[in-house]
Amino acid sequence: MSYHNATQRYKEIDTYSGTAYADPHQLIQMLMQGVVDKISIAKAAMQENNVGIKGENVSKAVSILDGLKASLDAEKGGDIATNLNDLYDYMQRALVEANLSNNEKKLDEVISLMVEIKDAWGAIPVDVREEHAKKMAS
Repeated sequence: MSYHNATQRYKEIDTYSGTAYADPHQLIQMLMQGVVDKISIAKAAMQENNVGIKGENVSKAVSILDGLKASLDAEKGGDIATNLNDLYDYMQRALVEANLSNNEKKLDEVISLMVEIKDAWGAIPVDVREEHAKKMAS
């Protein structure tokens, strides 16, 4: 097994292990980080003129954003859920545009937006998260 294949396999196992024990809040954070990671890979591929890797990772980032959109609850989340849905839509369109036009600045913009959302998500106090988890369980 090559070093690259071994490294990839390790990452898959590590990701599986992390998701197996993560709470819903942590899963969302992992998805957000996944978007950042895939865009970063796409950006590196763009710089290397590797169209296949670029397109594959942009596509994965768009798919993860679909998952984040699906996790939103418009009824319980109100305006915040609506605004996040709109922002995720914008990010998806920006990624497609960046992919088609080889626009690194668009990729950077989406990374910046996602990091901002992820940081805000991570700043939610533990007691608020636990209270929310209890409400969701009942």
